[in-house]
Amino acid sequence: MATYIGFLRAINLGRNRKFPKDSIIKAVEAAGFTDVATYINTGNVRFDTTLRSRAKIEAALEEAFEVEAGFAVPTIVFTQKELREIAEHAARLGHGGKHYVSLCKDAPTAAAIKQLEDTSTTDEVAKVGGRAVHLLLGDNYHEAKLTNAAVEKHLGVATNRNLTVIRALAEKWC
Repeated sequence: MATYIGFLRAINLGRNRKFPKDSIIKAVEAAGFTDVATYINTGNVRFDTTLRSRAKIEAALEEAFEVEAGFAVPTIVFTQKELREIAEHAARLGHGGKHYVSLCKDAPTAAAIKQLEDTSTTDEVAKVGGRAVHLLLGDNYHEAKLTNAAVEKHLGVATNRNLTVIRALAEKWC
């Protein structure tokens, strides 16, 4: 049995994409995973499984989530070690402003990383580490041009969490 952490993209953002924690747990258990827990209502879920293929885990979860929620829920899965490394990398960056992490479904190519990092400015910086993009921003996230949408434009499906959530999940689940 191995423990994984799943990050659900684009849930609980509006009237039509509600997916409460209890329903997430129900769907993960219906997919055959065990020891399921969630953290806050933004789509963070920990579970155990005998599966070892990230792609198979994500596919099983996405199918179960669509059945339970009634809409597609892109899901991005990391091992405990990967999540711990993302939190540690963030600590090494030492950014004093707003720090968000976009978690990518697929590993980006070197060319795509260069394109994204080249969009950085003195006020907004993207640092890619594996399947995580650290967005180092000024005080107002809602006015930033370097957002999860920009990450997805260059690297494909991603979901975004603030560094406080990433750290809390790493401490709690890793």
